[in-house]
Amino acid sequence: MDSKPFTEPGARPPAPVKIVIAGGFGVGKTTAVASISEIKPLTTEAAITSVAASVDRTGHVPAKTTTTVALDFGCITIDEEVKLYLFGTPGQDRFGFMWQDLVHGALGALVIVDTRRMDDCYPAVDYFENAGLPFVVAVNMFDGTLGHNLEDVRWALAVGDEVPLITFDARQKLSVRDALLAVLHNTFKKARAQAGAGA
Repeated sequence: MDSKPFTEPGARPPAPVKIVIAGGFGVGKTTAVASISEIKPLTTEAAITSVAASVDRTGHVPAKTTTTVALDFGCITIDEEVKLYLFGTPGQDRFGFMWQDLVHGALGALVIVDTRRMDDCYPAVDYFENAGLPFVVAVNMFDGTLGHNLEDVRWALAVGDEVPLITFDARQKLSVRDALLAVLHNTFKKARAQAGAGA
């Protein structure tokens, strides 16, 4: 990926593509955006209070001291044709009212899963299924390990085989890139299938 601006005379800027990054509290959304963004990411992090800690069930992520309260934003130029604009959602249910605005205009979504707290990502999966927005489920490899077999994860989330299920590391730029490319490929595949059905 070359993040340098295109300066050739007459060159067309890459097409903007909006991708949403969703999932439960502390699964790695902010980390993923920060790992790959070619600009300094916009974050809306606030300190976790003792009251919020009890509501958000921080037991599995005791080192986490801040949380996203609005969105994370970053961007990455994939090639001369496509530039991704990344919008990370807040993970807590109490900020769910913001999702409609964040998802508006998106072509696809990446749902990040922490297998230690699988139930935290159910709302995101349900939201994108109901909205009809193509999405990919990405299991974040905390400490480089996979806690459960991917087919067990698919069964637990009750997602069909048509939904790609991958592993990635939110801390690694190339790993995040591959996850985002999976979202693009899935979106284009769905679009081609719908075009073929309508022909």
